[in-house]
Amino acid sequence: MSSSVENDPAKRRVVITGIGIVAPNGQSVAEFWRNTVNGVSGIRRYSAFDASEYPCKIAGEVVGFDPTLYFQDGKSVKRSERFEQFAVAASKMALEDAAIDLERIDRDRFGISVGTGIGGLESMERTGHRLVEKGASRISPVAITGMMGNAASANVSQEFDLRGPNICIVTACATGANSVGEAWRTIKFGDADIFLGGGCEATITPFGVAGFAAMKALSLRNDEPEKASRPFDKARDGFVMGEGGGVLVLEELQHARSRSAPIYCELVGYGCTADAHHMTQPHPEGREVARAMRIAMHHAKVDTGDLDYINAHATSTPIGDIFETRAIKLALGRDAFNVAISSTKSMTGHLLGAAGSVELAVCALAVKNGIIPPTINLESPDPECDLDYVPRTAREKKVRFAMSNSFGFGGHNVSLIVREFLG
Repeated sequence: MSSSVENDPAKRRVVITGIGIVAPNGQSVAEFWRNTVNGVSGIRRYSAFDASEYPCKIAGEVVGFDPTLYFQDGKSVKRSERFEQFAVAASKMALEDAAIDLERIDRDRFGISVGTGIGGLESMERTGHRLVEKGASRISPVAITGMMGNAASANVSQEFDLRGPNICIVTACATGANSVGEAWRTIKFGDADIFLGGGCEATITPFGVAGFAAMKALSLRNDEPEKASRPFDKARDGFVMGEGGGVLVLEELQHARSRSAPIYCELVGYGCTADAHHMTQPHPEGREVARAMRIAMHHAKVDTGDLDYINAHATSTPIGDIFETRAIKLALGRDAFNVAISSTKSMTGHLLGAAGSVELAVCALAVKNGIIPPTINLESPDPECDLDYVPRTAREKKVRFAMSNSFGFGGHNVSLIVREFLG
């Protein structure tokens, strides 16, 4: 298939033609969407290791995941870490969902932008133990490649023989959103016609849980796992770790049309800013978060009253949900009270580097299906969180424009906007 001849960024439009999701509450797009719309939580006591001595014993764990279903051979599975396996699985699902025949695609113009917030934490732990217990001569020759964050994007490239731009972005919990945004930008500037964009993460390990617990960031509602993630609720006490992968097929419109591709929606806005404030806490006024939202709206050519849905970053932390509420008000003014907002982290937990791409997929599915997923566990709203958060039950509503917000430790802010595809 020949590449697109139009290289004017203002004229190159980017559509979403495929989605792949591995999440705690669904290991396919259909299962994930059904459970998310119905308010089904994937948070439980985790089985990855013995948590009896850990303060937090719950997470959004992907249970029963079988990587052999997604790789071409068993050797590749054995040589890859769990976060890489999530990336390959979500990528394969997305390719199939987009009905892509790789033999008819110019693979030199097919890019990959799949990042991770932390990377091969399991490999780091395993290698550290081996070094201490058995010495330097017993370190695995693939230890370093298992730790590398870019191993996920490299693995996707090799598994499907994709030779376009290969990007790995690491911006903590904004990673998945930044990865999609930079893929969008690359297509707009004519350096590729099609991309796999998204994020992956697998940090439910002793080090991962202990580290976040030491920061006092995690929910300790161990006796009620499914109620632990409760964004905007007065009783929230921290976020719940999650794992998984989310990858979308982003495609230049004429390229998609030339192969009669299915189209979910059009990606029209990408805003990216930095708080320049604190390593873990967002800026209390939300100025730079609001600016990221406004940049995305400027790209999308939408006014504050045009947004129908916002998938909030809201992680269920005491300060984060308040600060995001302030930022939405700052960006939208009075129209903030008219837009439907929800946090699907209430069902998945926080997927860290995969969160942004999975939640953009939620926006794409909301636009396509005219349904806004709920924020479950929102029983007693925090007085400082006074917007329309679609509590407990999904809402049928036509969604023309949807925004996804993602923020990461270090002050990384990203907003993405999709719109209904009108041809």
